[in-house]
Amino acid sequence: MAAPELDATARAARVRLMIFDVDGVLTDGGLMFTGAGDTMKSFNSLDGYGAKLLREAGIETAIITGRHSEIVAVRAKELRIPHVFQGVEDKRVAFAQLLADTGVAPEACGYMGDDWPDLAVMLQCGLAAAPANSHPEVLSRAHWVSRARGGHGAARELCDLLLRAQGRYEAMLAAACGATHG
Repeated sequence: MAAPELDATARAARVRLMIFDVDGVLTDGGLMFTGAGDTMKSFNSLDGYGAKLLREAGIETAIITGRHSEIVAVRAKELRIPHVFQGVEDKRVAFAQLLADTGVAPEACGYMGDDWPDLAVMLQCGLAAAPANSHPEVLSRAHWVSRARGGHGAARELCDLLLRAQGRYEAMLAAACGATHG
């Protein structure tokens, strides 16, 4: 008899490495260009704080993105995201490298993506997540879908899910409220 399908919370409880796409996940997917051809992106501070909370909870974070942007490198450094793969044509290759670098098994990984280039990695991970405004083919294959749109708190919703599923949310919230333990 096959094992019962895990729900999103059970999947989130097993995540040790959370991987994010950038455009459409950590940003709203819009690309602004300067007259000099530089790209500008807008990141959500809630999402950034969620990544910080994951790090504090011992969950590693990574970025795999198809575009290359110095802005992404700066944001990842600011958030202390140690694993950043940019300009990736085949995200499966970067994912394999990430697994080799971290020693984390695919079923202990989560991936949040929004479009077709993310599907091959999402389908290998223990938790496949998507922002609410993702492409329909991604939404239909995700284990969990945020209420928020990409770049508008979707990643933070996912971070909160992971923290709750792993029993860390309440203690971290209490610490943020100034509660003392002991």
